[in-house]
Amino acid sequence: MFLGTHTPRLDDKGRLILPAKFRDELAGGVVITKGQERCLYVFPMPEFQRIAGQLRDQPVTNKPARAYSRVFFASAHDEIPDKQGRVTIPAHLREYAALDRELVVIGASTRVEIWDKQSWEQYLSASEDDFADIEEGVLPGGL
Repeated sequence: MFLGTHTPRLDDKGRLILPAKFRDELAGGVVITKGQERCLYVFPMPEFQRIAGQLRDQPVTNKPARAYSRVFFASAHDEIPDKQGRVTIPAHLREYAALDRELVVIGASTRVEIWDKQSWEQYLSASEDDFADIEEGVLPGGL
């Protein structure tokens, strides 16, 4: 399970050093793709394969699933982190997420999310006030 918030930097070659506590689980390979709210999702290969199976099981006549699958898979980039735990984020994904040098990498349970620092701060500021209200709808009966 991926937890926590980290603030690495993107280097001049578009590489990100993965947080040390995530490296073991991601060492076998990752898939980086477009996420929601203009962040990037980083999946360990087994989790990406599980999601790919769920999307594959959708009938081809399911228009929303078809549209989601196209973007999800077309933007996906697979890679094995190097010995320093670095992955290269392709230019099209850096552009999508408006990534600058300052990043925020968060653990989001079964995936990691990569955010531009300013975008994350804006998202968090807008979302924290609603956090308590959202719990009841997401976790019926509360914690």
